[in-house]
Amino acid sequence: MTKLVMLDPASQDRMDRLKPFLPEGWDITTTASRQPEDQLSALQGADFAITGDVAVTADMMAVSGLKAVHKWGVGYDNIDLGAAKTNGVRVMRTTGSNAIAVAETTIGLILSINRNLARGHVGIIGGKWRKGELSVTSMTLTGRTVGIIGMGYIGSALARMLRGFGCTVLYTKRSPLSPEEESDLGATFMPLDELLKTSDVVTLNCELNDSTRDLIDATALAKMKPDAILVNAARGGILVEADLAAAITAGQLRGAGIDVFSIEPITPDNPLIGLDRVLLTPHIGAISADSFVPTVTRMIANLKAVEDGTAPKDIDILV
Repeated sequence: MTKLVMLDPASQDRMDRLKPFLPEGWDITTTASRQPEDQLSALQGADFAITGDVAVTADMMAVSGLKAVHKWGVGYDNIDLGAAKTNGVRVMRTTGSNAIAVAETTIGLILSINRNLARGHVGIIGGKWRKGELSVTSMTLTGRTVGIIGMGYIGSALARMLRGFGCTVLYTKRSPLSPEEESDLGATFMPLDELLKTSDVVTLNCELNDSTRDLIDATALAKMKPDAILVNAARGGILVEADLAAAITAGQLRGAGIDVFSIEPITPDNPLIGLDRVLLTPHIGAISADSFVPTVTRMIANLKAVEDGTAPKDIDILV
C-alpha cells in the first residue's frame, strides 16, 4: 500500500473528495494538528506528502521512506529544500495553477479598498450609515497607475486584467522582461523606488526569498503616495506588518488589503487587526473550488511519476 499524507489537517469531507483521485493501491491520511510532533507522527511509514500551508522541516524530510513532498500551490519558502536534497526527497509544486485566482483576489482587494466596500458593510452591520464619511476616501481604479512587484505567472495575469480598467501598469523584478513580453502585457519596467513613488496602487505578487524578505518596510512605505493603497496577496514575510500598521495609523497611506501574514493563522496580537482602513482575509487568494480537480489531478500525476520512476511535470520540479 502506498501511503500519502495531507500535512494540513483536513476534514473527513475533504479526505473523501481526494480519495477518488488516488491510483489503485494508494491510501491517504491526514494529520491530527499542525504541531511538530503530530506532523512527524503522521509521516511515519509515508511514501508521499502534500502540504498547503504547513512548513516541511528538516526533521520531516528525514523521515525514513519519504520519497516526495508536493506543495499544493506555489510558495515554497517554508519547505526545507536543502534537507530534501540531503535526504533524496523530491519536492514539487503546482506552478502557475493559482495565477488567475490570486490575480482576481488582488483585483478584488483593490476594488474593495478603493470603493470602501468592506468598510461600508461593517458599518451597516454595526448599525451605522457611513455614506458621507466614506465618500472622501472612495476612489476609482480606472485610469490609475498600478505598480506590480513581481511579474511571474500571477503578476502577468494581473497585468492583463488591469487592461480592462485602462490602468498604467508598472512592474519591477530582478530581471526585466523582454520588450516583446512587456508589449504583450502592456507593462513598463521601473526600479522599485520609482515604482513606489509613482503608483496609486502597489501590489505584492513576488516570491518570498532572501532578496524580498521585509522588502516593504517603513522606508519603502514612506516613499508611497499618501493617497496610495497597498495590497499583499504574495507571502507574509515580504511586508513588515508593524511598519504598515504604523503608516496606516499615521495617515501615510489611504488603505491596504492583506491576504497573507508572517504568522498563519493570524495571531490576536497582529498589529493590523482592528485598523479601519485595512482589509484582512485569511490567505484565500489562491483558493478556487473550480481548480480543485485539475490541481489534484496534476499533483497525483507528479507523485505517481516519482513512484513509477518516470519524470514528473518539468515546470513543477523544485528538487
